[in-house]
Amino acid sequence: MEVQYEVCCGLDVHKKSVAACLRRTGPKARVSEVRTFGTTTRSLLELGDWLTGAGCTHVAMESTGVYWRPVYNLLEGSCELLLVNARHVKAVPGRKTDVRDCEWLAQLLEHGLLRGSFVPTTPIRELRELTRYRRQLVQEHSREANRIQKVLETANIKLGDVATDVLGASGRDMQKALIRGERDTEKLAGLARGMLRRKHDALREALLGRVTEHHAFMLRGLLDHVEFLERQIATFDQRIEERARPFVAALNRLDGIAGVGRRSAEQILAELGPDMSHFPTAAHAASWTGICPGNHQSAGKRLSGRTRKGNRWLRSTLIECARGAVRKKASYLAAQYHHIARRRGDKRAIVAVAHTILVAAWHLLQHGVEYRDLGADYFDHLNRDRLARYHQRRLGELGFKVMLVTSEEAVA
Repeated sequence: MEVQYEVCCGLDVHKKSVAACLRRTGPKARVSEVRTFGTTTRSLLELGDWLTGAGCTHVAMESTGVYWRPVYNLLEGSCELLLVNARHVKAVPGRKTDVRDCEWLAQLLEHGLLRGSFVPTTPIRELRELTRYRRQLVQEHSREANRIQKVLETANIKLGDVATDVLGASGRDMQKALIRGERDTEKLAGLARGMLRRKHDALREALLGRVTEHHAFMLRGLLDHVEFLERQIATFDQRIEERARPFVAALNRLDGIAGVGRRSAEQILAELGPDMSHFPTAAHAASWTGICPGNHQSAGKRLSGRTRKGNRWLRSTLIECARGAVRKKASYLAAQYHHIARRRGDKRAIVAVAHTILVAAWHLLQHGVEYRDLGADYFDHLNRDRLARYHQRRLGELGFKVMLVTSEEAVA
């Protein structure tokens, strides 16, 4: 096979060591030089100096956990780096060693058989870490809220049956009063605020339970953790807002998509990045995300259309946005959901809407245009004749004889 890169290197990265195989042209044939380095900063700098001195232009490494990140950060800028999927470069089984792995990577690289994964620029990588951790904080906050609800149910406090949010201002005041030892339902119900005051009698009944010292201790710990998580989320919101300031125009365009809020827009931008040159088309972005139908065909038959594994952070965000978008009345995304759900079911329809949101996001970021909703009647106009024939047939089945006449013909 033709050699694409004269001097290249394959790295097998581990927690404590990095095996490096340098491939270059010798007097008679291609030769390999294998060395092993540590993963401390000094050792990785020695690796970089060795590659630079040898005139290495391309380096390939597997995406093993988080261990590739310091190697990538220190070598970035000195040569072209390819982060490859380990599933795509597996060698013949039975001869598995670190040296064999780096040699195999180098051989694949020199012939141009490796495809690098998408690694965004440093500012986007940092923004991505912030948004991912904030998402984990929000998920933990939801889990703690559920645990509080379980403790209240165990104590037979039915606050969740009356109040929409047990962690609202009224709910927190009542729970803190229970922690302090207050058991008078009249006083507890008197802590209600706003619209909840109208449910005074229902609150008195719901707050009559059996709250022990153990329940109070559990509630105190859970509420303290919830308040800590809320402070952390607010801190990360502020940090993300600062780091996303250069991309505020892109965020505003993404925020205009139905179902996409500010946090979701920040998550989408952090995962895709503002530069769409990495994804030639919207289909490439959908495939990378894992939000499009998979391909599994054999003998001319399609065996499965299961979506492939992709970016789970972006995928979950898009699904969440789709759930919100289908609730917006008189919108294209809601019409698309109902159009598909009738035939294919709820889950497939939601994935289809999430795919549409991603395609729209790609176009907004690629072309710098504003989001324009196609309207709830888009599918009606698209399939006007077929829809008319369907309703005419259904009315005929019900015993009616219908003749279709357009408004222009009726006037004439």
